[in-house]
Amino acid sequence: MPDTTLPQTALISDPHAQLAAQLKTQRQRRERLRNAAAYAVLILIALIMLYPFYWTLVTSLEPTGNIYEAKILPTALSLRNYLEVFSGTTVPFWRLILNSVIICILGVTFTTTLATLAAYPLARMRFPGRDLIFYSILILMVLPNEAGLIVNYITTIKLGLLAQTSPLADAARQYLAVVLPGAASIVGLFLLRQAYLGIPQELIEAARIDGARELTIWRRIMLPLATPTIAAFAILEFVAYWNSFLWARVMLPDKNMLPLSAGLLELSGTFSTNSRAVMAGAVITIIPILIVFLLGQKYFMKGLEGAVKG
Repeated sequence: MPDTTLPQTALISDPHAQLAAQLKTQRQRRERLRNAAAYAVLILIALIMLYPFYWTLVTSLEPTGNIYEAKILPTALSLRNYLEVFSGTTVPFWRLILNSVIICILGVTFTTTLATLAAYPLARMRFPGRDLIFYSILILMVLPNEAGLIVNYITTIKLGLLAQTSPLADAARQYLAVVLPGAASIVGLFLLRQAYLGIPQELIEAARIDGARELTIWRRIMLPLATPTIAAFAILEFVAYWNSFLWARVMLPDKNMLPLSAGLLELSGTFSTNSRAVMAGAVITIIPILIVFLLGQKYFMKGLEGAVKG
């Protein structure tokens, strides 16, 4: 059988092969340069975004010095500012942390439950005006949160959530006053609806043929398959409730009921402000958010990716 393989010297002497090899080399070089430039820009953006957090950490560890001076390393290290966070405030710092934990648990539970329930009929049930209702709700996203501040305040007062009867009942009502105005999330409704749309319709039809009710379909089919998106939305809501500031400062008459982010102002004195203690409190406030995100990063990325594809 004759050997049809071309000799290596023939390939090298072929001008077309040489041209193709040169073009491939140039293309690879341009691709490497583009990747290097993209990474350089991304690293620069990351440094610009991370430096304020790093500056806050460095300043919180310094006992003295100019807090407005840009710096890379602290001039000295001390934990005095962190000790003052727990001992030098008019409100017990542990109480602020407890308030934030309770508000986050209630807020994430209410918001996630409502979003998962409301998104199902808008995604999988057929009724007149379904899409009109959804897009009407979606339009409200253009309004800033402050637009409903007065309406929510009046509604909260009318519901009696700020009534004074007994210490335990007052605390429960004030927690609800912080949580309930944000329990209906348009972002959560959109994310969960998109996740439900990505679930095959055949599964739902098969369940209906077997006699399953809509609530059973939602609980046994939709929720398990949309778990990554639900987890991602729960993380977003945790961050939102943990950082709740304006509404809590407006609504809560008792500063012992303030969440952590709003209670940081209590680190300020009447005539002076301990800025380093405030920064130490800000660092402590950021730590739980980082922990939650690191633990749920896989579900967060997977959930948002599934919602966008859906």
